[in-house]
Amino acid sequence: MENIKITLKDGSVKEAPKGSTVLEVAKLISMGLAKKALGATVNGEEAELMTVLNDDCTLEILTFDDEGGRHTLRHTASHILAQAVKRLYPDVKLAIGPSIDTGFYYDFDADFPITPEVLVKIEKEMEKIIKEDLKLEKFTLPREEAIKYMEEKNEPYKVELIKDLPEGETISFYTQGEFTDLCAGPHVPSTKNVKAIKLLSTAGAYWRGNEKNKMLQRIYGTAFLKKSEVEAYINMLEEAKKRDHRKLGKELELFALLEEGPGFPFFLPKGMVVRNELENYWREVHSKAGYQEIKTPIILNEELWHRSGHWDHYKENMYFTTIDEGAYAIKPMNCPGSLLAYKTALHSYKELPLRFGELGLVHRHELSGALHGLMRVRCFTQDDAHIFMTRDQIKDEILNVIKLIDSFYKVFGFEYFVELSTRPEDSMGSDEDWEAATNGLRDALEERGLAYKVNEGDGAFYGPKIDFHLRDCIGRTWQCGTIQLDFQLPERFDISYIGPDGEKHRPVMIHRVVFGSIERFIGILIEQYAGAFPTWLAPVQVRIMNITDSSAEYVKSLEEKLKDANIRVETDLRNEKIGYKIREAQLQKVPYMIVIGEKEMNEGKIAVRSRIDGDLGVMDLEDFIGKIKEEINTKKNNLK
Repeated sequence: MENIKITLKDGSVKEAPKGSTVLEVAKLISMGLAKKALGATVNGEEAELMTVLNDDCTLEILTFDDEGGRHTLRHTASHILAQAVKRLYPDVKLAIGPSIDTGFYYDFDADFPITPEVLVKIEKEMEKIIKEDLKLEKFTLPREEAIKYMEEKNEPYKVELIKDLPEGETISFYTQGEFTDLCAGPHVPSTKNVKAIKLLSTAGAYWRGNEKNKMLQRIYGTAFLKKSEVEAYINMLEEAKKRDHRKLGKELELFALLEEGPGFPFFLPKGMVVRNELENYWREVHSKAGYQEIKTPIILNEELWHRSGHWDHYKENMYFTTIDEGAYAIKPMNCPGSLLAYKTALHSYKELPLRFGELGLVHRHELSGALHGLMRVRCFTQDDAHIFMTRDQIKDEILNVIKLIDSFYKVFGFEYFVELSTRPEDSMGSDEDWEAATNGLRDALEERGLAYKVNEGDGAFYGPKIDFHLRDCIGRTWQCGTIQLDFQLPERFDISYIGPDGEKHRPVMIHRVVFGSIERFIGILIEQYAGAFPTWLAPVQVRIMNITDSSAEYVKSLEEKLKDANIRVETDLRNEKIGYKIREAQLQKVPYMIVIGEKEMNEGKIAVRSRIDGDLGVMDLEDFIGKIKEEINTKKNNLK
């Protein structure tokens, strides 16, 4: 029997009989791997365990630990959901059902509301289908036959999807038991591979995302390999609800989201304390790292946005206005302004790298349905920096930025992982420049020893990028920091520096952010800390409360001394029981409480309570100030 050569991810080569399936090859590699296998990539393209291998190829086996493996499992779970719905409610019409990062969903056209009680019935039917061990079998039809096939099944949404495909296209379907769905795959071999599922919620969803179309009912669910993993995920969701930054932001009086400005958040006094502390820290770090702060206008004329490429590549996300009969745009990004700032002077190679930092307010149009608290808004402040340098400075500058971002995130207790995003279809510039820019980012990552995932085609329109995804204390991830290497805008803006030869040369430009959006970062921090900020960030760091009215003057004197030490303090002199006052301070997440009674007043002492550690006992005010100042100055995390 003829053998084929299969190159594995680690570079090793296996031989297998021609016509072997991916699963059979996985068994040749390791029975343990075969048991865990959910999908594969063959020559870089997604494939299934049922895929037959007839030629030499590269092969990567995917498990649940891989994004592709999770996607394959959860895609099959969405088909199981659709099959369960059709079994229980045959007249329901099917729309689409993809996997998503957290699980899967399916959109249905049903003439009855899908209530929590209905979800329970559907979930039980899904569990039956999983136990039935139904094989997923793929078949294809020519486009016209596929349309007729779905018309016979009375599935109008599927018919519409097929009709949108080009004539002559071959259409693929998957069958499991009595159920067949239009689908390109990939899938696991059997429904039994989807070992643990949970339906989570329902929502309205316009067909094809267009508000002019019919509103369908979307069912969200998730799938894992073990029931214990589902339970852990549900617990995480419950914890996330408690930490919802919109709820806590209102309770802690940090920010407001008002009808008068959808997507335009209002920061309240306590929220401004948090924001200002973050900005002060940003300035401190960047000043030490050799950045110079600039400020550029939020409105600039239309010609600038043509020059920068935003008009061609980003116009649908921009806001416009007219000034003195001229066309202007509100900036969606800070980079063109930074380039204009660079051009205000002649620069020498001796000045490079030149690092401009800007806390710049930008506006981007988001659809109303996409708005979400501080996480997705229409105006936000980016902590941008633009670094102008020579080509031979690229790697060192990228390494410097990575080091800065790493140290920054550690202060907040975040772990992170990294992705390298390459050239998108909608891009500008030469192949040579893109290759040089991508290699520059890759070389820096590898020299730093950072593991990274490649996101093909997900770069900015002017350059490739490194993205930093934060992982919070309950396991969720957030994309924040980014480093983008750009050969295009320096060319478009015709910027230059005088080299050692006395001639003009073109610099290279780095775009980078650490917070990403300050608004979004604050939202993430609220959820990271469940509103209980570390002392250095807390809007109120100390609350002093009295037990009896006779100690009121002593409380006020303590307040003045703490204010003189630059500690944020407030007093609670209300005629309430001390237990009630302490509970209120705890609910407001105040890090430290000072309780003053007759004894403390007479002895000139203070009784201290910690939000985290409880009663700390009686101490001198000076000792307490020293303790809290050290905590503030070292930016102690207090993450519990």
